[in-house]
Amino acid sequence: MAARFLGLLPQAPQVMPARKTTPRGDCMTLALNHYSIRSQNLPACEAFYCGALGLRVGPRPPFPFPGLWLYPGETTDYAQAAVHIIGTDPAAPDGLKHHLGDRDAAALQGTGVVDHVAFFATGLAATLARLQQHGIAVRERTVPLLGLHQVFVDDPNGVVVELNFPASETAA
Repeated sequence: MAARFLGLLPQAPQVMPARKTTPRGDCMTLALNHYSIRSQNLPACEAFYCGALGLRVGPRPPFPFPGLWLYPGETTDYAQAAVHIIGTDPAAPDGLKHHLGDRDAAALQGTGVVDHVAFFATGLAATLARLQQHGIAVRERTVPLLGLHQVFVDDPNGVVVELNFPASETAA
C-alpha cells in the first residue's frame, strides 16, 4: 500500500473487502525496516546490490565484524538502509558470533525458509539493461490484477530478490 501512496502503482480493483481492525492498547505498529544477509563475499554483494540494482553504500555503525549498509537513496539517515550485508570472517568469527549468534556455514546460501524479498521499483528498461550488463539472469512476469511487472533475480548468496515495477513500464 505504501507504493500506491508514493504513486508507483495504479489503483487496482479491490478484490476482497479490506479487513477492519480495532486498535487495542496492546497492539503495535510494524513497518519493514531492512533485511540482512550473511555473506562470505562482500565485494560480490556490493557489485550486485550497488552495480546491478542501484543501491548505494552508506554509513554503518562500527560493529565488530565487516559489512555494508546499502541505501536506495540518500545515505544520511541510518533508518533508510534497506539492505544490511553482514560479512563473515572465518579468521575472526568472534565479533559476529557474539553480536548476532553463530550460523552453520552451510546455511549461508539461499533463502532458507524465507522465499524472497521484494522492492517496489521504477525504471524497468534501464534496470533490465543493467542486469544484462552484469550477466544476471532474470525471470519476469506481469500480474495484471495488481498492475505489476515483476522481475526476479538471485543475489550472489542465492537470495531471491523480486523487483516490482508498474506494469505500464512494459509498454514503454
